Amino acid sequence: MHNVIEKAWGGYSENEVLCDAFSLTITRRDVKTLSGLNWLNDQVINFYLTLVMERSSSGDWPKAYAFNTFFYPKLMSSGHSGLKRWTRKVDLFQQDIILVPVHLGLHWCLATVCPKEQAIRYYDSMGGRNQDCLNGLKRYMEAESMDKKKTSLDTSNWTLECVEDIPQQMNGSDCGMFTCKYAEYLSRKAKITFAQKDMPYFRKRMVYEIITQKLINP
Repeated sequence: MHNVIEKAWGGYSENEVLCDAFSLTITRRDVKTLSGLNWLNDQVINFYLTLVMERSSSGDWPKAYAFNTFFYPKLMSSGHSGLKRWTRKVDLFQQDIILVPVHLGLHWCLATVCPKEQAIRYYDSMGGRNQDCLNGLKRYMEAESMDKKKTSLDTSNWTLECVEDIPQQMNGSDCGMFTCKYAEYLSRKAKITFAQKDMPYFRKRMVYEIITQKLINP
């Protein structure tokens, strides 16, 4: 595993394609965002969340669906009307958890929608709150129900929560890592037990998981 990771980080060509799957291409430049204290880029986050989604499709795990990193800005700028075609092939209301990466310019967070629990939650590794995100996702689910099912979704009893008492980053560069690991743990209904000290290991582990196109069993 160490050799695979070192080879991914150590080649000369930044543009060399190391992985091509799920309609996503990962180059050495992308993988290098997982080294040191670099900020993760969209490609890495999207690929990793796709691996989370792929794992859930085996039937051994809760049903998870992950939107890519371009969903949230489109939601906040255009609302549901700009996103209708994104879910032509998926029934969001059959999912146990919907994962939404949220980029705030210089900071990554995670939002989740759990339709069966009637809950929308927000996870920020720097303790921030984002009621606009929660409200935007609630409006989105209401519009999605009307558009796809032709029925009104009653969200009056839904829980909207900015989750507290979760692991926090202790530097200015690991927000993307925390976002990905929140998603991975939540997708299998695991208690979030990792901490800042685990991030160097998780960075290497994610390189291996991306190159092999499969998550390591928890």
